[in-house]
Amino acid sequence: MKKIIATKNAPAPIGPYNQAVLCNNTLFISGQIAFNVATQTLETGNIKNETELVMQNLKAILSEAGFTFEHVVKTTIFIKNMDDFAVINEVYGAYFNAETAPTRETVEVARLPKDVNVEISMIAMA
Repeated sequence: MKKIIATKNAPAPIGPYNQAVLCNNTLFISGQIAFNVATQTLETGNIKNETELVMQNLKAILSEAGFTFEHVVKTTIFIKNMDDFAVINEVYGAYFNAETAPTRETVEVARLPKDVNVEISMIAMA
């Protein structure tokens, strides 16, 4: 059974996809970028702040589905510049317990939607 998860506390999709889909006990969250829903602006001037906003958007979607970061089993991080990895990793790491952190890959890409510097997607299980 597939259930669409949507919250006004995270960016609305900009294409034919949903913020997240819950299938049985697995939550698949679409990649999130640094769009501030409170101000309706994209915030890309500072990689630390950008990553924090991405994580807050992910948190809002997890919460809407009744999940927390402890439920996350897999993440994918897309970054525009691998030189930003340490800062992104520091912000990202603050959301997880090192002993129970999910699996992950980080991939440098040539370009991301809206020319952001970081996009993160997640899979979580109840």
